[in-house]
Formats: sequence, C-alpha cells, structure tokens
Amino acid sequence: MLEESFWSDRKKAQSLISEANSLKDLLANLQQLSTAITEIGDLLSSLKEDEDEEILMLVQQEFGEILENYQQFEIKVLLSEPYDRHNAIVELHPGAGGTESQDWAEMLYRMYTRYCALKDFKVTVLDYLDGDEAGLKSCSILVEGPLAYGYLKGEKGVHRLVRISPFDSGGRRHTSFASVDVMPEFEDDIIIDMKPEDLEIETHRASGAGGQHVNKTDSAVRVIHKPTGLIATCQSERSQLQNKERAINMLKSKLYQRHIEEQQAKLATIKGEQKLIEWGSQIRSYIFCPYTLVKDHRTDYEETNVEKVMDGQIDNFIYSYLKSQID
Repeated sequence: MLEESFWSDRKKAQSLISEANSLKDLLANLQQLSTAITEIGDLLSSLKEDEDEEILMLVQQEFGEILENYQQFEIKVLLSEPYDRHNAIVELHPGAGGTESQDWAEMLYRMYTRYCALKDFKVTVLDYLDGDEAGLKSCSILVEGPLAYGYLKGEKGVHRLVRISPFDSGGRRHTSFASVDVMPEFEDDIIIDMKPEDLEIETHRASGAGGQHVNKTDSAVRVIHKPTGLIATCQSERSQLQNKERAINMLKSKLYQRHIEEQQAKLATIKGEQKLIEWGSQIRSYIFCPYTLVKDHRTDYEETNVEKVMDGQIDNFIYSYLKSQID
C-alpha cells in the first residue's frame, strides 16, 4: 500500500484496502480476546484466595461477554475462503404451485432484505418479475458488504413452507417450495474464460408490475451462455449498455460458482464423504401450522419463533451451518 503505483489501479487498490481492513479487524478481535482471557484468569486467581461474591459476579459477567465475543471471532475465522470476502448475488425462484410458491418466494425476499438491513449490507435489485396474483416469479439481488458471500453462501438450496394458505377459501394447509441460489459477485482478480461467440444476448422491456423494484425501460438485457445454458438477466440500470455489462458479470459469477461447486465435489470425493452436493437439495423447513418451527435439515438447528426468523434474524442458522463445515 506504500508503493507509489498503488493507486494506479483504483479498483484493485480498494479491494486490497478492504482485505487489509478485514485482517486488521480480525487481529484486533484476537488481541481483545487474549487480553480479556488474561484478565479473567487474574480474577479467578483472586477467587481462590478470597471467595468474594462481587468478584464472582464480575467473573460470570465477563465470561459471558468473552464467550459471545469468541463466537463472533470464530465465525470470522471460518469465513476465510478467498471468495467469502466477495459481494453476493442472490436469486430467488418459486417452485411448482403457482401463487402459493410465488408468495413464499416474496416472503423469502423480504426475509433476506431484512437480514441485510440488520447487517448494514447494501441491497440492489438487479431483476424482479412479479407473480401473477401475488409474490414474485423470479428475483436477483446484489448484496454488498464485508463477507457478504461468506455469510449467505449456506442459504443456497430449497426452502420449504408449511402453512394455512391465505389464498385457499377452504383454509387448508399447503406446502410450498422456493429455491435460493447464492454466488460470489465476479471480480476482476478471477479469470473466467468466456468467448463472445458463446454468448446470446437478448434485449426486452422490463415486465411485471414491480415498478417499486426496477426501472421500467426497454433496456432490460438477458445473456445466455450457450455451452452451459446459464442465464443472467439485468434490468436495474437505465442504460442498456450498463445492464449488458452487469448481466455479463452476473453470468461470470454463475460460472465461477459452478467452478467452486466442482472443486467442493472433488474434495468431498477425495475425503470419501457420502453427502449430496447438488443444486436443489432441501435445506430448511418453515412450519407455520399446526405448530411454529423453523428447522435446518443439515445441522438440526431449530427456532420456534417463526416471526423472528422471517424478520431477518437468521444469524444462528448461518453460524450453525458454518460451524458444521469444520472438519
């Protein structure tokens, strides 16, 4: 950072500064934990000599704070993969079931945007297609913030809802599904071989009634990667050129995500793990009726307060998943 040429590439410089700040923050947390543990050790030594009730209460209070700080530090250490620091692109798609599933997809959209607000992450809607009667047919958002992809990567998969349907006049219980895809935003430090002749580019007008979400112009762009069939759509910018550039970067992110998953699958094979690693595996159930429960099927972590979860408080699910990835 002290080199004269450091700012010649502004984007790379900003990326390095962000990385340095994350490392400084991690080191500062470690030093604070180390100091706190030394201090509580001294207090415990005092208790051995004199069983003072006030010191005992102080030890219990400080131990609780140390434990909470350690858990936060542990999560940051777990998010050490090179792509964990990247921004995240989150895509939501309802499953079969029409309005029911489309409404469930919009509920998940609300849950994730609220989670991002709690984390002070910036959310940009890249593409949003409204449902026929309610909910959404598809949605892509860009989440920008420290370790955004690292936190959200474990949300990838199928999410299942069980509830009394507000769209059923008979008040019957329905099961709905929606899929969540998460990928790191493409950055220039990653080389993705994508030939121009492999791309099919289509332009169209932003559809649906979601004027509150996207810009209504003729500048929407869909890019198809012919060798893989992957598709990226963007209609958030006013300029067709800007939408094309962003859609191509989204496509690069999808190709990068596929590369990550291939590497993870190879690693699992080498380790002899017999677990399913594929797009579409059900990861979590949200039960609103006949009882309230949200359960992650990968970690068995549960929450009975469904409203709290739907308001974006999903940190415990995320932490449980990250911890489960430790060998």
